[in-house]
Amino acid sequence: MSVTIVSILVAVGVMLLLAVVMGWILGWANVAFRVEVDPKIEKLIEVLPGANCGACGFAGCSEYAAQLVMGNAKPGACTQCGKEANTLIAQILGCAVVETLPYKAVVHCSANEHQRLGRQNYAGEKTCVAANLVSGIQDCTYGCLGFGDCMRACPNDAISIVDGLARIRYHQCVGCRMCETTCPRHIISIIPFRKSQILAVACSNQEKGPEVKAVCRVGCIGCGSCQRNSSEMFMMSENLPTIDYEHYQDGDVLGMIVNKCPAKMLIYVGEPTEEDIKATEHEEMDEIINPKPRTTMDQFHPDGTHATVNSEQWEAPPRRKN
Repeated sequence: MSVTIVSILVAVGVMLLLAVVMGWILGWANVAFRVEVDPKIEKLIEVLPGANCGACGFAGCSEYAAQLVMGNAKPGACTQCGKEANTLIAQILGCAVVETLPYKAVVHCSANEHQRLGRQNYAGEKTCVAANLVSGIQDCTYGCLGFGDCMRACPNDAISIVDGLARIRYHQCVGCRMCETTCPRHIISIIPFRKSQILAVACSNQEKGPEVKAVCRVGCIGCGSCQRNSSEMFMMSENLPTIDYEHYQDGDVLGMIVNKCPAKMLIYVGEPTEEDIKATEHEEMDEIINPKPRTTMDQFHPDGTHATVNSEQWEAPPRRKN
């Protein structure tokens, strides 16, 4: 047998020996340094949806499960857990069942591309993120850009773009917040639906009436009619009404407020039940809502001074929260 063959056999033998030794060491380390996982965490992971959407405020379902067991998270934070899942979670944790409301996405704009004035042809990358960096796309710097970033981000196919406007398929929306975090203009938010169909404000432009009408055919003019008729349910903030859902009540008063809105910006949204349809059959329905505007696109010149709504130069500020 030649020296070369002997050398090869020795090398192969050494490699096999090293593989066996390293395998044994790794097996030993796996047992010696194994971190025991609380059985409750494993059970919770099986119950949670596994979407890892982050809507609960944690990095994923596993992290949320661990924080639940450690007492650092509250049951009911998962927007995708229904009554059955919340019941199982309560049984595993040994606590009372948390009654939660379904969470849905809402779009803070109701103007289609034909209702937004000053809409320009855009030849750049067809994404909202890219278009948002370019001035002059449309005069209203608060409105939906309509290029579908939210639609592509939605894992449940709950968003469609119709006539340049994002619309929510509420029977498919689970409130995962992917659209909310994707929208560069921050005109999408997630809210709890206290009813299957709720009333909301369908505009987020905080300018005064004349300025709003100069850039949009259907924008809220900030007249305050809704607040005057129900100061408990409506409050004006920066020329826009907001709805206090803690005091939300259906009835003749609400119907009267809807009918008196001169801009017709108080509209219903969601999946109505038969009772909802009968109760609101005299009122106009729509698919887009802005229940409580939390953010807007303010307009600024590059030097930081405030611009008019028709300014050709502006830049988006950081997201604002009421």
